Amino acid sequence: MIAPIGQDILFITMLLAFSTAWCGFASKTDDGLLHRMARIGSVVVFTGILAAFCMLIAAFVMSDFSVMAVYQNSHSAKPLLYKITGVWGNHEGSMILWTLVASFFGAILAILKPSLSPTMVVRILATQALMGAGFLAFIVFTSNPFVELVPAPAEGLGLNPLLQDPALAFHPPMLYLGYVGFSLAFSFAIAALLTGQVTREWAQTLRPFVLVAWCALTVGIAMGSWWAYYELGWGGWWFWDPVENASFIPWLSGTALLHSLIVVEKRGALKTWTVLLALITFTFSMIGTFIVRSGLITSVHTFALDPERGVFVLILIGVSAGVGLLLFALRAHLLASEHNFAPISRESLLVLNNLLLVSAAASVLLGTLYPLILELVTGEQISVGPPFFEATFTPMMMPLVFLMGFAPFIAWQDDTLKRLWPHLKLAMLFAITVMALCLALTDYTALRFYLGVGFAAWLLMATIIGWIKNKKQNIAMSLAHGGLAIALCGMVVSSHGSVETIALLSPNQDMKIGQLTLNFHKIEQVAGPNYIAERGTFFAIDEKGVFAKLYPERRYYPVGEKVLSEVAIHTNGLSDLYVVMGDVQKNEDNTIKGWTVRASTRPLIPWIWFGCLIMALGGLAALRTCLKSRCG
Repeated sequence: MIAPIGQDILFITMLLAFSTAWCGFASKTDDGLLHRMARIGSVVVFTGILAAFCMLIAAFVMSDFSVMAVYQNSHSAKPLLYKITGVWGNHEGSMILWTLVASFFGAILAILKPSLSPTMVVRILATQALMGAGFLAFIVFTSNPFVELVPAPAEGLGLNPLLQDPALAFHPPMLYLGYVGFSLAFSFAIAALLTGQVTREWAQTLRPFVLVAWCALTVGIAMGSWWAYYELGWGGWWFWDPVENASFIPWLSGTALLHSLIVVEKRGALKTWTVLLALITFTFSMIGTFIVRSGLITSVHTFALDPERGVFVLILIGVSAGVGLLLFALRAHLLASEHNFAPISRESLLVLNNLLLVSAAASVLLGTLYPLILELVTGEQISVGPPFFEATFTPMMMPLVFLMGFAPFIAWQDDTLKRLWPHLKLAMLFAITVMALCLALTDYTALRFYLGVGFAAWLLMATIIGWIKNKKQNIAMSLAHGGLAIALCGMVVSSHGSVETIALLSPNQDMKIGQLTLNFHKIEQVAGPNYIAERGTFFAIDEKGVFAKLYPERRYYPVGEKVLSEVAIHTNGLSDLYVVMGDVQKNEDNTIKGWTVRASTRPLIPWIWFGCLIMALGGLAALRTCLKSRCG
């Protein structure tokens, strides 16, 4: 019964979404019937999608294998958590989650009473509903999650074991709340172009929604990075994978959008640029959706292998981006700014911030899409990896980090370097001292190591000084900027200071990792809820004796017949000891020769995720300030 009811709900909700969009665009009065229907319709559409989503969850929890999505992505032996998260661990369920998030933002706006003109509000809701209707049509006609199997199989195929992890279980919803949340910024931009109005109230109303999306995307990207670090067994935290880039690109432009909205709200300037940023940020999110679901890229993150689905998403991108940019070209001249500002001012600083962030996003987008475009045009296959991104992205980040050090002190409208220098000289001295100490205490030859550590020290000290001098006004900015400084320090030091050793070990044998000794104590068989494993016990030893026990595993999943390595990590907050146990090696007579063990020390790598968490807390602090000012 679940499947036919779920299909009917989706189809009816799609029709309601189209009707809501029509009511919103056709409404001519501030409180007419069509206006009220658009508001009510936005809430009803969200309710319908939520009902369908809950029914799909119920099908997964009950292991209803008459539903094809459940059969292909679940198994009765799976733990309950992964039965639930299997809902969005596949293409069809993830697309319902996409539309659910988009409709959620529209419903919240419909319920609230923002200080905007009713015409502006109803145009925003209409745009949001039309977007939702387009994706519901995509789901109903190409990606129906309620397709039935007759007769129903007795058992399912299971979920990729790599995706059966707590961090990755909540990683997709956080990402969706993030980059799908930017859909409302797109709707705000379309409504602004239709009405010819971008007021300070417009920016003040939009900024909390963008902050929610930005915070969620920050946490989602950090969770994905952490999962890749400890689950994939490579020891890296970022690989410039196209699917990773798909969420990072809108994060960069969304960060620029946040800062640009501040200028509109505080000074009434940069209106045209802010509207354009809102359009391209969501367009970047849509491009990410295409990358993940086109089938053009093979990755553990991808959901679709059917190119027809990718074409449908590509059409949606073309229509939404095309309409948005056409409207911008025709009506952007109506969005005049109220104020000019001097070359040295907070406004100018934020303009430079925006240009660097958008340029960085463009460079990542180019490196991500170029191989796909080249293959499509010429048939030639190439790979664009870390060297390209490090050569293009990093040089734009260094001046950005440097300029961020000025943020706590620079004044609106007009300022001078002479006034700023007394605030900044201590931070400059601290950065130079840190670089000198690193030069004296390390033997690294890479210039970017010393520059990276110096810029991180500069930003951290400038942020601390700014917070001390003006605690109330700068708490959100201090957390966000300080978190970036901490994360940057972790990225730079861990990338250059890690030490790795690979050895073939049997129980009671040792290996050296830098100044540490790792003793392979024993190997044993253990059983998990849906796997069996070989678990190794390792003792980590320093000059004081054993300071940690680590238990890496080799897990075998009978459903799917896959073998995965489970990493063991010991951390003290300043450094990680990272141990991976590989395949067993045998002699010619089939006796066990040993296990391949890869161990490494990774200094300051925990700071990456600690810094990202602080950044997200900064966004939440800014959100609290926004809501507090709105509520009086």
